[in-house]
Amino acid sequence: MTILFIGGTGNISTDCVAVLAGQGHRIGIFSRGNHPIPEGVVDLRGDRHNSEDLRAAADAFDPDIVINFLGFVPADVKRDADVFGSGISQYIFISSATVYAKPHTALPITESSPVGNPFTAYAQNKQACEEWLHGRARTHGLPVTIVRPSHTYSPGWIPNPVSSAGFTFAARLREGKPVFVHGDGESLWTLTATSDFAAGFAGLVGLDSAIGQTYHITSDEALTWNQVYAETADALGVTAPTVIKVPMERIAEIDPDFAVQLKGDKAESGVFDNTKIKQAVPGFECRKTFRTGIREAVAWFDADPTRQTINPAADALFERITSQTEQA
Repeated sequence: MTILFIGGTGNISTDCVAVLAGQGHRIGIFSRGNHPIPEGVVDLRGDRHNSEDLRAAADAFDPDIVINFLGFVPADVKRDADVFGSGISQYIFISSATVYAKPHTALPITESSPVGNPFTAYAQNKQACEEWLHGRARTHGLPVTIVRPSHTYSPGWIPNPVSSAGFTFAARLREGKPVFVHGDGESLWTLTATSDFAAGFAGLVGLDSAIGQTYHITSDEALTWNQVYAETADALGVTAPTVIKVPMERIAEIDPDFAVQLKGDKAESGVFDNTKIKQAVPGFECRKTFRTGIREAVAWFDADPTRQTINPAADALFERITSQTEQA
C-alpha cells in the first residue's frame, strides 16, 4: 500500500512510520521539513494548512491511505477530505482519549463510553473533528477510521502530569528538587509505549472492517501516579524523591489554568478496555511494562546528555506549586 502521513516525525507517529515501512509499504511524510525523515521514506514538503500544497502531495504521491496526526480543528480534516476524499481507500484520523466525558461515568473506558470533555478546548476540538468526519462519511462515503491514543510515550519522554517531553521532571528528581502529584497520588493512569501503540495501529491500516470504526489503543497496565513516580525515580537512580501531594483545590488556587487542564485529563483515573482493538488485530497486546519503558527512556537521555533538555515553563510550574504549597 501507498500510505501518506500528515505528520510522521512526532512522539507517536515515528514508530508508526517505522512499523509500516518495515512491513514493506511505500510511505510518504508530508511536513514542513523541520525534522529528519527516515531513510527510504518519501519526503513531501508543504504547509498542511494549504490545500494547494496538499493537492501537490496527492498528485505526486497518489496515496491509497492518508493518516493525519496533525488534525486539531474541523478545518484540518475538512481540508484533507476535500483533497483526498474520493481517491483513497482509508482516512485515519488520530484523535485523543481526552474526548471521553469528564468525570468518567464508569471504568474501564470503552469506545462507546460517553464523550464530552467540558474542560479543555483541545478535547472539544478533537471531538468536533470526529463528528465532522462521521458526517462526511454519511454524506459522501469518506472511508474514515478514528484512533484515540491516551498518554503515549517513547524514549525522549518522561511521563508526568505537567509536560512529558524533555528531561525537566527527571532533572528535578535527580537534583533533589521537589515535584508535586495531584491529590493523594492514588488515582489510576495508563501509560502506553509508542512501540506497542504502533503495533496495534499498523493492524488497522488497510483493514476494511476498520472503516467507520473508532478504536483506542492503550496498555492494559494501570498504575497509580505514586507508582509512576516511584518507577521513574528508581529508573533515575533516585532513592528518596521529594514528592509533595497537593490537593486539586490548592492547585486551582495557585494556577487555575493548569488545574483545568488536569481536570480535563490526568486528574481523572484513566483505565481502558482494549477488547475492540484486540478483536480487530488478532494477537495484538501491549507487551512493554512501564517499568521497562521508563528505563529505556532514561537510558536514551543518559546516552547523550545534550538530549536532557529543560522546559523552563514546566520547571517554573513545578517550582511555583511546590514552593507555595510548602509555605502554606
